[in-house]
Amino acid sequence: MTDQPSEPTAHGVRIVGQPGDATISIDGDTLPRGRVIGYTLEHDVAKSLPLLILHVREPAEVAWNGFARVAVATTADLGQAVADFVLGIDPAAVQRAALERTDLTGSKHEITEAILKQIADWAQGRN
Repeated sequence: MTDQPSEPTAHGVRIVGQPGDATISIDGDTLPRGRVIGYTLEHDVAKSLPLLILHVREPAEVAWNGFARVAVATTADLGQAVADFVLGIDPAAVQRAALERTDLTGSKHEITEAILKQIADWAQGRN
């Protein structure tokens, strides 16, 4: 499909989230429990509608009925995604978090190692 809609289509979204669980409804339809394993919500108020990216667990059979705008990441996109993530990190926050780690090694490069471990933890959604 190559046609792009002239205006973005908005859907009503409701998220009730707490550690370990989230209930997500789109246009009043609640997604099956246990299907969503994570989500990212982005919004640049001045430029666009919010963007909700759902990370889902695929069942044995995948069935879909409806309309969607689909973007598929390629390996080429991975480098830019990593760069965007790293450039979005607050240097002071990562330094504070790295210095507070309990797994500092005392090695010659422990600060750099702690910063890299902290960035990896944040990338995986861990504090």
